[in-house]
Amino acid sequence: MSELLLVLLRTIFFYFFVTFLYRMMGKREIGELSITDLTISILMAELVAISIEETDKSMLQTILPLMVLTILEILLAFFSMKFRRFHSFFEGKPSLIIVHGNLNYKEMIRQRYSLDDLLLAMRQKGLHDLSEVEYAFLETNGKLSIFPYQHFHLSSDYPIPVIVDGVINESTLEQIGKTKTWLEQELAFKHLTRKNVFYAFYKKKRIYFIQKDSTS
Repeated sequence: MSELLLVLLRTIFFYFFVTFLYRMMGKREIGELSITDLTISILMAELVAISIEETDKSMLQTILPLMVLTILEILLAFFSMKFRRFHSFFEGKPSLIIVHGNLNYKEMIRQRYSLDDLLLAMRQKGLHDLSEVEYAFLETNGKLSIFPYQHFHLSSDYPIPVIVDGVINESTLEQIGKTKTWLEQELAFKHLTRKNVFYAFYKKKRIYFIQKDSTS
């Protein structure tokens, strides 16, 4: 009976403790977890399960690794915000699955994203025909962001990121048929360097720049 009570108490303790740790990490819901978040979540779940089952072991042997994982996750999030390449390495990049109504088969194969997956995501958005979709992005969390055509199928130019936090998106330059030399000329015309550009996007054959805060 005493062992059952100990299991119950440990379960209640770790419920509140793990909830507190997730609050520290800033996580709101499972659907927002990235690959690194999911990895840490699995490790945390295993540690807690072992601690609840093996009541003869000290809870400190579980609490310390949980704290280490929490600190590691906070550090990863910090470096991901500061360094774009670090973020891309751990979290990946969104993939363009549909462009101007055309399927990007190469990217679908690379991402192992099947036509059935695409059609399922479309149905969940209330769309039933590929001809209704102008753009579709496979996000790093596995969700599909869909942008339907406007009325009368008028084509629109989706703002494509060229520079994000000072880092050039080379795949975007290739997609729009531009070079780094062209980009450097555009920056020079605006008296900018890529390092002081927070965000730059290409739309309607023009590039737009958002500068970093001069105080940062």
